Amino acid sequence: MISLRINGTERAVEDLDPETPLLWVLRDRLGLTGTKYACGMAQCGTCTVLLDGKESARACMLPVSAIGKREVTTIEGLSADGDHPLQRAWREHAVPQCGFCQAGQIMQAAALLSAKPRPSDADLDAWMSANLCRCGTYPRIRAAIHAAAADLAAEEAR
Repeated sequence: MISLRINGTERAVEDLDPETPLLWVLRDRLGLTGTKYACGMAQCGTCTVLLDGKESARACMLPVSAIGKREVTTIEGLSADGDHPLQRAWREHAVPQCGFCQAGQIMQAAALLSAKPRPSDADLDAWMSANLCRCGTYPRIRAAIHAAAADLAAEEAR
């Protein structure tokens, strides 16, 4: 049995090879299907989750044995009601077209804003270049991240 802390809840998974990628545990064992499978090689960012609320990780290649006591946050755990500033900004800026990569994009953006609460365009380009969007909504992604950063700063100032 392996015990994982996912979205604030301790979850035990039985009969699991410790080298199983986190993605398959999330999707197949825990029913958290917001984290998507795409390339399977940690190259596209579609499967991005957060470790300890701030570090992005590619769930398709991360074995559960490597997680240890770290907290895993998926798109489902970012906000209980889908009202995280990034999620609001994504809707307000109509970021998704097909929507497939968007959970990974949002989680990568959350890691960025954790490290750099007021990112420059250069910061955005550097951090977000690891996540691919086949629909090419990069200008909207950039606008949404800047809007979310402003909302988070305003919330902090209150």
